[in-house]
Amino acid sequence: MTDYDYDVIVVGAGSPGEHCAGELADGGLRVAVVEQRLVGGECSYYACIPSKTLLRPGEAVYDAREAAATAEVDVEAALAWRDFMVANYSDAGAADYLKSKGIALLRGTGRLAGPGVVEVDGARHTARHVVVATGSDPVIPPVPGLRELDGVWTNREVTGMKAIPRRLLILGGGPVGAEMAQAVRRFGGEVALTEGAAHVLAREPAPLGEALGEVLRGDGIELHLGVHADRARREGEDYVLSLENGVELRGDRLLVATGRRPRVPDGLDTVGVTPGPHGITVDAHLRAGERLWALGDVTGVRLLTHVGKYQGEVVASNILGESREAHYEAIPDVVYTDPQAADVGASEAPFSATAKVSEVAKTATYTHAYAQSNGFLTLLSDGERLTGAYALGPEAGEWMQQATLAVRARVPLPVLRDVIQPFPTFSEIFVAALKALRTEIMAARR
Repeated sequence: MTDYDYDVIVVGAGSPGEHCAGELADGGLRVAVVEQRLVGGECSYYACIPSKTLLRPGEAVYDAREAAATAEVDVEAALAWRDFMVANYSDAGAADYLKSKGIALLRGTGRLAGPGVVEVDGARHTARHVVVATGSDPVIPPVPGLRELDGVWTNREVTGMKAIPRRLLILGGGPVGAEMAQAVRRFGGEVALTEGAAHVLAREPAPLGEALGEVLRGDGIELHLGVHADRARREGEDYVLSLENGVELRGDRLLVATGRRPRVPDGLDTVGVTPGPHGITVDAHLRAGERLWALGDVTGVRLLTHVGKYQGEVVASNILGESREAHYEAIPDVVYTDPQAADVGASEAPFSATAKVSEVAKTATYTHAYAQSNGFLTLLSDGERLTGAYALGPEAGEWMQQATLAVRARVPLPVLRDVIQPFPTFSEIFVAALKALRTEIMAARR
């Protein structure tokens, strides 16, 4: 027996923490997780799962219509399906998963109380290692009047909507804003979105954001780009956003989708850690201090579930005795609109080439919509290997994984050109893009 209650305590049972705990338990360690809300976290109930569930009915209807069929969204059924997909906001199934792994669930608010010590609602628990996986919270920007308004939506309220807004105002054109704009519009609501950058998906390459903007406008979504909101207020039943160019937007609901910030736990001072503006600083092994590790949104690296789960595997490997570093040069980022927007790696490089979705042979076996699509794949290279890629297209998040692997594994361009792509698939777009990239590189060398 040891002097510790557990080998590892994971503070936070969102997807990354849950994943890490599972890996540790599989490695034979005694593990506990601390969670004050729902096991499974933001992703399972208020973000990834419900948002993609809300997007799917509209996408299916559009696909049916393009394939010479007829379809309509049954809003009531779609919202009921959303409730099913989030287990009616019950974490009983997730808690059963932990139990099946032999993982103890400590319900309550966790506070660090020295190296290897976590207090949960006053009860003291000890462990050889502590892993912080406390996630993040939505940011409400300092727009005059905004923080004083009641009933403003964040990702939680919009993914849990009980009825479709008559007219939804969206502040922020990132992934949440873009996805929920399309979901609500295809459910029949009007949508007006404002974004301070010149294009939606401000963090992504401009051609990608501009192309997705064209798609959203084609859906009937009103975009106000390159302009900031300078005041928010209520007038009767309406929310009113005043923009700096004098335009006023009105709607019965207001969604703030302006990003998230790491949520750090109390008691970091007891373990000698001072959080920065981007969360808890970690080394390459995700070590934050003595017997202390951190993963997921709280590290501020990239606030994506798949990054957090990857970090969970890295932490578990290190605790289990396998020295492992985290690498971030090939983080795939996918916005699940229809079509999807995806990117990975560098956004600029000495060489780049683009191929259009409309020129992929697969379009002939599907619909006219693909033949008329503004979708594309852009590859970026240093002349020897792929260093980045971005794309807009049907299921782009799936076929872009070829680029993700190529960037991470530093696959030489001749090897990529020698890959046989199945016909007819959207992945065939790599054949044309790699050919164009080779032509550009050879011309530069001549």
